[in-house]
Amino acid sequence: MATSEGIPSSIDIEFLELNDNPYIIVHTEMFFVLIPFITFAQSILYLSNTLIYMKYTDKEYCLEVWGDMACFTRPELKVERVSYDVITPSAARAIFEAIFWKPAIHWQVTKIEVLNPIKWTSIRRNEVGAVAGKSSIYIEDKRQQRNTLMLRDVRYRLWAKMEYRPVKQRIAEGNVFTHAPGLDENPMKYYQMFERRATKGQCFNQPYLGTRECVASFRLVDDESEMLSPAIPSNRDLGIMLYDMDFPKEDNLGKKKKTVDIQALFFRAEMKQGVIIVPPLNSEEILR
Repeated sequence: MATSEGIPSSIDIEFLELNDNPYIIVHTEMFFVLIPFITFAQSILYLSNTLIYMKYTDKEYCLEVWGDMACFTRPELKVERVSYDVITPSAARAIFEAIFWKPAIHWQVTKIEVLNPIKWTSIRRNEVGAVAGKSSIYIEDKRQQRNTLMLRDVRYRLWAKMEYRPVKQRIAEGNVFTHAPGLDENPMKYYQMFERRATKGQCFNQPYLGTRECVASFRLVDDESEMLSPAIPSNRDLGIMLYDMDFPKEDNLGKKKKTVDIQALFFRAEMKQGVIIVPPLNSEEILR
């Protein structure tokens, strides 16, 4: 562990140009910092005098989510919609991202706890059987009535890790920036931003449970001070479930690569005593 009296000897220094401005990336396994390049000596002096070294780890958060209705549509049954038995990892991730998301973080859902018994209801909805484009659509001609098998009175406890993605990792993945990252970029800043927003009930867009009309309510759970209610005492093999969508990466010009299409990812979901363990994205359990 280094202090402000000096910098460690084993550091990697790279030069990077963002929006025609030169920067220096200084990183070790313990920290990274992105600083404007003035002179090398001035940059090292800035680093040694102002940087507090920290070891960043992925912090896990828990949200309690509930709603009157939910529909996590099975991709093989999209015409007459049929929901999965429980919320999917991709829908859970979208709820966390609706509250807080930045390019420097990634939400990895780790566990889903089912708090209410699984109950079903069937409704019929008016839908438009066409996609809006350049030509006009006459809704009366395209209107269709379709049946939907949905969940009702759902309540979940969602666990997810906020994975911090340093600048070097984002560059390696091809995620470039529309603006240079701030000098104060660190995981603690993002932890505090999420905690503040989730505690106040703030969100960038309204979280929902599968479809937009199924509005989700949420609250941040403090698992250290709260007595958590147990999940439902139910064991169930949920079969092959949608895990997430693998979207094409972007190149250094911010354009999507043409080599791959959007790919659906699946995994074998199993509920034990009301708890579903979600594997990480790079796990062998993910079916591609």
